[in-house]
Amino acid sequence: MARRKQAAGPESAVSDRGFIQALGLFPATALNMAQMVGIGPFITIPLIIAAIGGPQAIIGWIVGAIIALFDGLVWAELGASMPRSGGTYTFLREAFQYRTGRLMPFMFVWSTLLATPLIMSTGMIGMTDYLGYFFSMSSLESHLIAVAITVVTVALLYRRIDSVSKLTNLLWGAMIVTVLVVLVAAYTHFSPHLAFSYPAGAWTLNGKFFAGLGAGLVLAVYDYFGYYTVTYVGDEVRNPGRTIPWSIIIAIGGVLIIDLSMNVGIIGVLPWQVAEKSTSIGTDFMLRAWGKPGAAVMAILIIVAAFASVFTGMLGASRLPYNAAREGLFFKPFGRLHPRLRFPHISLLAMGVVCAIACFLPLTTIINALTALTLWTQFIAQIAALTVLRRRQPGLKRPYRQWLYPVPSVLALAGWIYVFQASGGQAIGFAIGWTVLGVIAFAIWARAEHVWPFGPKEIREEFLEPGTAGPEAASPETVT
Repeated sequence: MARRKQAAGPESAVSDRGFIQALGLFPATALNMAQMVGIGPFITIPLIIAAIGGPQAIIGWIVGAIIALFDGLVWAELGASMPRSGGTYTFLREAFQYRTGRLMPFMFVWSTLLATPLIMSTGMIGMTDYLGYFFSMSSLESHLIAVAITVVTVALLYRRIDSVSKLTNLLWGAMIVTVLVVLVAAYTHFSPHLAFSYPAGAWTLNGKFFAGLGAGLVLAVYDYFGYYTVTYVGDEVRNPGRTIPWSIIIAIGGVLIIDLSMNVGIIGVLPWQVAEKSTSIGTDFMLRAWGKPGAAVMAILIIVAAFASVFTGMLGASRLPYNAAREGLFFKPFGRLHPRLRFPHISLLAMGVVCAIACFLPLTTIINALTALTLWTQFIAQIAALTVLRRRQPGLKRPYRQWLYPVPSVLALAGWIYVFQASGGQAIGFAIGWTVLGVIAFAIWARAEHVWPFGPKEIREEFLEPGTAGPEAASPETVT
């Protein structure tokens, strides 16, 4: 027996929740792009070149962007229809409540509490690595510096969203400056012979090519992660029906141009045989182009761009436990807003602590595992959620509807399955193992809270306007 509740439409709910709607199209796009670029290309360009085996690595960026765009159209419809802090948590809760109660949103929060701080920690560690250009550090010192950067990030986020919006625009500008400096240095010293010196058989479509492409896509997808960041702060977005879809689409297109241009430009100066072995390709490239002064400037700019990424990532992540707690799916203190500054301060502090702990983990061993876990518990589940909601809630207000539905959803699903299997057995095992632990944790929590499967389901069609309840409204067996 399920209890059904209906709430007012999303516009009144936004105002009732007390958030300040300060993010327009430009800051929303900046939020996404700053999270996407960051330090990612300066870590993964050598790895993608090595995985695919030459300058044809550009195919990894292109295919990755296409998959991200198809998936972005899933996020666009869901985010525009349900603009809430929490993003995927809200989408999974609304879609799967009819059959599995709170299991799916619980599993998402469970995976995010591990995956998001680990992703943020890669930026912290990467910044520390580039600081190593200026002074040497022991292993312990480098870890402690990464923790210190985490503390600074949390301190800067401890403020009102309108102030954060201004700072996000500033950091986005710093990221663009970093990219422009790379491109100017690259294309003023550009050698087409180096950039397009493909090895023999580079474009032969055989097993080796597709194995390399799969490994490269795992890395490329890691770089594109973040095009959906705006959906995690949906309560704070102005005109979400327009802002969320366009900020996602523009961000993916913009980052494709940036990553592709950087990849081609860098190996047009630094031979790909050298680039694939580099551990700090930004400074190695600038040493060849502009010498030591240029390399020093580049190290600083990369650090700033990486900081922009972790700053925006922590901003979005801090809203997830908050939303879960409001729905009775996490500890109640996490569901509080700061009484004066109006942001989820306890959630932000908790995510900062987890990120600081994660800064002690090795950088290069986590990307595959993160990708596998995220695809398994979030992206694939979210594609299913869009389909379920189309059927279960036909009356849901959809300011944006996925173009050519369901074609983008099907193509995104195929792409994610391909990338998931390419992440490797160890990463897949990690994802499945963490999922099993999550199911056990859910069973313990559900029994304590007396919810499904140890109690009734509670169906909350929060975003449906009165009189537009889903198909089960006519079924007396599921409503009390």
